[in-house]
Amino acid sequence: MFGNTQAFSGFAADDIEKAKAFYSQTLGLKVTEEYGMLRLHLGSGAEVLVYPKAVHTPASFTVLNFPVDDIDAAVDELVRRGVRFERYPGMEGDDKGIVRGGGGPDIAWFTDPAGNVISVLQDT
Repeated sequence: MFGNTQAFSGFAADDIEKAKAFYSQTLGLKVTEEYGMLRLHLGSGAEVLVYPKAVHTPASFTVLNFPVDDIDAAVDELVRRGVRFERYPGMEGDDKGIVRGGGGPDIAWFTDPAGNVISVLQDT
């Protein structure tokens, strides 16, 4: 039924202008705005909708994953751009916050201005 639709995912943010600045300037994504909502245009051709929600509770799970060729370089650049990496109990990671060798790809988590969890992970 939906096999040929161009489905997309979405999540909420409490401040669309802060989200727009973060996704476009800090992360370097192409971002468009229409009807008070954002569309994040990903390198894969996929799009993600970011919609406003005044009474917002951040997602407690990862809403967006960015695979990269060099996780160390990506984390270093994000830190240079003001991103702070999260450390979760039992998964604190190394001094950069990168969790290595945990049965999956090397990964590090950070949040957007609304507190939604995003990851950068080593592309394998």
